[in-house]
Parts: sequence; C-alpha cells; structure tokens
Amino acid sequence: MLLYDLTSTYFESDPPFPEADKRRYGYSRDHRGDCVQVVIALIVTPEGFPLTYEVLAGNTADSTTLPAFLERIERRYGQAQRVWVMDRGIPTEAHLQKMRERGASYLVGTPKGRLSKLERELATKPWQEARPEVKVKLLPQDEELYVFVQSEARISKERSMRRKKLKWLWGRLKDLQRQQPIYETLLMKIGAAQKQVGRISSLVRLTLPDAPPKTAKSRRVTFQFTLDREKLRTVRRREGRYLLRSNLTASDPAQLWQFYLQLVEVEAAFKNLKDELAIRPVFHQREDRIEAHIFVAFLAYCLYVTFRHQLKAHAPGLTVRQALEKLARMQLLDVRFPTTDGRELLFNRYTEPEGDQQLLLAKLGWALPPQAPPKIAAPKISAAM
Repeated sequence: MLLYDLTSTYFESDPPFPEADKRRYGYSRDHRGDCVQVVIALIVTPEGFPLTYEVLAGNTADSTTLPAFLERIERRYGQAQRVWVMDRGIPTEAHLQKMRERGASYLVGTPKGRLSKLERELATKPWQEARPEVKVKLLPQDEELYVFVQSEARISKERSMRRKKLKWLWGRLKDLQRQQPIYETLLMKIGAAQKQVGRISSLVRLTLPDAPPKTAKSRRVTFQFTLDREKLRTVRRREGRYLLRSNLTASDPAQLWQFYLQLVEVEAAFKNLKDELAIRPVFHQREDRIEAHIFVAFLAYCLYVTFRHQLKAHAPGLTVRQALEKLARMQLLDVRFPTTDGRELLFNRYTEPEGDQQLLLAKLGWALPPQAPPKIAAPKISAAM
C-alpha cells in the first residue's frame, strides 16, 4: 500500500525571471500566496517510510502529477499488486480508468459534489458497523465500490471546529456592526474575517449597503448578517461523513476505512519536513541548490522515520524530539595539553552519559565506541624561522 500526497514550500527571495526555474506562484498550502514556491510530491508506506519524492514547478496542478509517479514506481519496483491511497484532488476520472486498465488498485476520497449525486441511492442502503463508532453504507457501481463512512469521533471533532470558527466570526461581525467603520475599511475587515474562517463564512449571509458617494460628509456604514440555517443543516448532515471510492470491491469496508486513515502518515511527513526539519522557507537562488536543500531534508526525514520506529520498538514512551534532546547533552570535546618541548597532547573525549542517557542507549542497543587514545601533535613551526 502506497500513500501519495503533495505539499508546497515557499521562498523568502525575489521571484526568478519568467520560466527561469521551478519557482512559481501557485496554490500555497502554507498560506503564503505572496511568495513563489515549488511543489513536492511524496510517496510513503503506511509505516511512514518514504519511497520517493519529486520537486515540481510551483504552479503544478495536483491532478497532473499522478501518471508520472505510477510509471516511476512500476519501473522501479515492478507491477506488483499494490493499493494507491490518495486524497480526492489528485486523480481524475481518466487517471482512475487507466489504473483499472493496467490492473492497479486504488482507494481515493471523493468530492462532496459526488456525494450529492449519490445521496438518493445511498439513502436506500442499510448501515453496517465497520468498527466501534464507525458505520458504513456500500454502493457497488460498475467496476467500483463506493463506501459511505460515518465516524462519530469525526463528527464530534468537525462540529467542534465549525462551532469555534462560527462563534468567532459571529463575534467579529458584531464588533464591526457596532464600530460602523468607513465603507472601504468595512469591506477589508469583513474579507479578512472570512479568510480567517475559510468555508465556514458561507454559513453567514451578509447584507451590505451600497457604497456612499465620496462627497458624503460621513462614509460610515452599517450592515446586517443572518445565519443561513438551510446551509447549516446541510453542513451538519455531512460532518464526519466521507465518501470513499475504490476498485477493491471484495475488500472489507472496515479495512478500506483503515487504509484511508493511513493518509495521516503523509501529512505527518509534511509536518515533520516543514517544522522539525526546517524545509521552509527556502533562501537559495540557484536551482541546483534548491534541489539540494530539499534532498538533504528528505534524507533527514528518512533518518527521522528510522529513529522513530526504533524508539517505538524499544522506548515507546519517547518521541524523536525528546530522545534527541536527551542525547544532545552528550558532547565531544578536544582537550589539548601543551608539553615542555612545544608539542601538544591531544585528547578526543566524549562526556560520560548520564543515567537517563545510559538507559536510552541500552534500550536501543547502541554501544558507544571506546575513548580514543591520546595523540601527540608536532610542534608548530614559527613563521620567523
């Protein structure tokens, strides 16, 4: 099973000349649409181990990236039976058709619009319990299986997030209504508030006045807003519910849902690359250095995942960050002693591990090398000689 997703990383540098390299303006997952960026496509296993990555132009559309990766993986690892797990924005209908023709299996999310088209047919299907607090409805169609999933945990989480954002937006609009700013300022602040909450802003219906003439003595205006209850009912009906699509028609729906949840491993990989391993922002100007920067971050992530799995097996109570902070207290020192004949006695020494460090090293099965024997450095020759 392979998990496939994309992210972007932006540059704190001037944009390049047109078509100079892969730096482009595009949809920014970092909310930095003002900066040029590159897109990074990544494939990982369900355990989080990365298989390959690709650096793409910053304006690359998600839906155009899949065919090249399918060919690359099959060329490198053969046409083995594998399941591709992807988010809804990556494959197109044409891609899925080609995957079926070449015998590849897939499990993808589907846009909310497809759920609207299938709602009437799904309403006639009975619920089945896939796992505790997770129910599914199955809808076979042609060579595919649609799995409508309802997760109680996700319902609670999404409703809590929606209420929090809606409450903030409602309070912000009340403040603006009370302040009665000038017309241009009102539009700017309402736009900023809507951007802050994203799609939740569509639940509030605004009634804005016409722009007053610039010659008016006072350009302060007020506005009205109401809750769109019909849209809110639709949103509530779909919270915590997902429509998955797969050509694994004989698979257990609980297993398909578990497969789809594994996409969090790709999201975790992107989070580690951006936060722990500092892949963003990029300051390099030359394309070869940009590629090298991302390559070093990718290698660091490979080490990160390997260390994480070692900790999971031998020291499950520690995260990678906690373990590295413990080991970072050990230092390697060069101690020099001058001798009477002008030479130096050089000792390369590491500090003796403390109790918690010794315990961690023992759990991981790591043995420190013996302390290096001392060296004698030749006397320095004076420049005057």
